[in-house]
Amino acid sequence: MPPLSSVPLRSDERRALLGLARHAILEAIRHGTIPNASAAAQGPLAEPGAAFVTLHVRGHLRGCVGRTDRDTPLTETVTQCAIGAALQDPRFAPLSEEEFEELEIEISILSPLEPIDAEKIEIGRHGLLIRRRGLRGLLLPQVAAQRHWTPQRFLQETCRKAGLGSHAWKEPGTDLFAFTTDVFSEADFRAGAYSNST
Repeated sequence: MPPLSSVPLRSDERRALLGLARHAILEAIRHGTIPNASAAAQGPLAEPGAAFVTLHVRGHLRGCVGRTDRDTPLTETVTQCAIGAALQDPRFAPLSEEEFEELEIEISILSPLEPIDAEKIEIGRHGLLIRRRGLRGLLLPQVAAQRHWTPQRFLQETCRKAGLGSHAWKEPGTDLFAFTTDVFSEADFRAGAYSNST
């Protein structure tokens, strides 16, 4: 199947998105406002994009919200997802200002969704979206890799995420899509994972 990848962002673009996400979360917590993220966007950050923002506090998941549509500039998508992850993830209470001081932000930029056959799924490379009769579930590539799932387990867990039976991916009428991600976090920059130019 096609490579399923977009051009990776440069180091400065990644840093800009992480800073934007952090600023948006703080503004939402303190003032209940949403910054205008698209006004200063340039280059790839101004292009329509899909993304997920994942938050951790003290090493524990604290929120994860994303969008797979490509209707808004990447900066706006990241802003909306960051605020959603901090304040609107139904699994967690809204993030407090005290927790904000220990917040770690990770951003996943999604490639376009493409149909995939189950036997072609690669753990660590592909994320999955399953859709059936109005229900949908999505899991990022890093989830399957971190938990050492087999492709079949990955499919089953994505079905469960959608509220479907674990074998719904085999049933007629179920749509299965794959995507890849460009993943980066604040921790990467502190660890020196990125140079100033790449």
